[in-house]
Amino acid sequence: LVIGGNGIIGRWYDTIFNKTLAFSFEGLVLGSCLYSLPFAVQPFQASFAAVDRKLIEASWSLGRSKLYTFIRIILPLSRHGIITGCVLSFAHTMGEFGVVLMIGGNIPGVTRVASVAIYDEVQSLNYGTANICAAILLLFSFAVLAVVYFVNRRFIRTL
Repeated sequence: LVIGGNGIIGRWYDTIFNKTLAFSFEGLVLGSCLYSLPFAVQPFQASFAAVDRKLIEASWSLGRSKLYTFIRIILPLSRHGIITGCVLSFAHTMGEFGVVLMIGGNIPGVTRVASVAIYDEVQSLNYGTANICAAILLLFSFAVLAVVYFVNRRFIRTL
């Protein structure tokens, strides 16, 4: 409702870019980001909370602004949690089905994603192709999670 032609964000986007968010790649990305946000919040929060408060206060005592402190101190020290949250959200979005169909539809070459392609192949009784697509999606998801595991393990060793 919000990103549709009569919604607040949809009207704003249409006015600026002269195209709709609904059934577009941009709308699909926005909807997927909002849907997967809870998977990113916990790693973000944990990494921000792990930043030593003394470093932040030292920056402020040297006359640095809150924005400067955030960009130059907090973000670099929180990068592993930020990367983890983004990768987990991306991995979750890879297999998403409902949000993709509701916001992006199934437009080949525009909004068609792997999970919808698997659904289409199953509906067409092409189980072999569906199995191959599902196996590729599964391998990709494992690879993404392995990267997260490797990054986190490496980060813990550097502490």
